[in-house]
Amino acid sequence: MIIAPSLLAADYGRFAKETGRADRSGAEWLHLDIMDGHFVPNISFGPAVVKSIRPLSRMFFDVHLMCSKPEILLEPFARAGADQITVHVELGDAVTPLLWKIRSLGKQVGLCVNPPTAIGLAQPYLDQIDHLLIMTVNPGFGGQEFIHEAVPKIQQAAAWRRERNLPYRIGVDGGINFKTAVECARAGADVFVSGTTLFGQRNLKAAVEKMRKLVTAAHPRNHMATAMAKVST
Repeated sequence: MIIAPSLLAADYGRFAKETGRADRSGAEWLHLDIMDGHFVPNISFGPAVVKSIRPLSRMFFDVHLMCSKPEILLEPFARAGADQITVHVELGDAVTPLLWKIRSLGKQVGLCVNPPTAIGLAQPYLDQIDHLLIMTVNPGFGGQEFIHEAVPKIQQAAAWRRERNLPYRIGVDGGINFKTAVECARAGADVFVSGTTLFGQRNLKAAVEKMRKLVTAAHPRNHMATAMAKVST
């Protein structure tokens, strides 16, 4: 189980301190939402911010490009310190060369699916990616309510992963709190991007530990292991 606090929900006037707080929280990833004002109706931050906080943390930097022209941003974010770069399946014919370029830069490859988009559009790329990110809100702004209709997408992605014996992770992003994280974990998600619920807590470390405990207990893998243990005894 991977917990990924989203810097979008941090105090923008204290990015350095907030990055340090995330680094000490025990979370594995720091999720970085990059918005261009075109693909989504908001603007966040660019490679210079990522470069400035990179020396402050040993966390895995998960860069999510919500951008209409990600091809011009791949190399700058790779140089800035991204460990993984995620692009959107909604970009159509541009997806294959984007995935190839990310891999050629030595970074892990992510693909994201928005709420209105059929999960089937991601199926042709599943053997090319490390991470499948399923948006559980419409992207662009933090603090939105979880869209429960996204849960069947998680279940389908998990079924494909089992059937094809593929190693990609399944992430969820948007409205992820302690309750919705459990719902997603039961469906098969194993990466939980959470902004307000985590950064909004005074004790970020305790919040991360609580979320990890809840999703680990809820995940089907844990249930299967428990059942097998009971059978063996």
